[in-house]
Amino acid sequence: MFSIDWAHFTPGSAALGGAMIGASAGAMALIGGKIAGISGIFGGALSEAMQGKRPLPWRLWFLGGLVCASFLWVLFRPVPGAHYGESWPLIAAGGLIVGFGTRLGSGCASGHGVCGLARFSPRSMAAVTTFIGMGMVTTFVMRHLLGGA
Repeated sequence: MFSIDWAHFTPGSAALGGAMIGASAGAMALIGGKIAGISGIFGGALSEAMQGKRPLPWRLWFLGGLVCASFLWVLFRPVPGAHYGESWPLIAAGGLIVGFGTRLGSGCASGHGVCGLARFSPRSMAAVTTFIGMGMVTTFVMRHLLGGA
C-alpha cells in the first residue's frame, strides 16, 4: 500500500503543481486542440506503433516528459515518507488493470478530471464521480472489512 507522511505534506507545492497541470492542459487544448488525457495519448501512440506507423512526435514528447519529470523530481526532492508496501509485480498488475479500465471508460482521471470537468462534460462528470466513488468503496473495504492498514 502507498502511504504518505502527512506531517511533511506541503500544500503550497501541491497547489503549484495543480496550477501547472491546469495551465499545461489549457495550453494544449487552446494551442494544439488536444485533450491532455494520458491514457488517450498513450493509447494513441501504442495504436500507431501497432499499425506500423511511427507515433506522432507530440505524443512521444508528452509521455517522455511525464517519465523524465518523475525521475528528476525523485532525484532532487524525494517524496517524504512515501513507501510502497507491495511487490513490483503486484504494482505492475494493478497498473495494467487501471490501464484496461481507462480504455473501457474512454479516458482517465487526467482527461476526464482535468479537461472534461473544465468543459462541463456530462460524461466526464459521470466518470469522475465513478472514479472517486469506487476509490472510496475500495479504501473502505481494504481498511475496514479486510483489516488492512
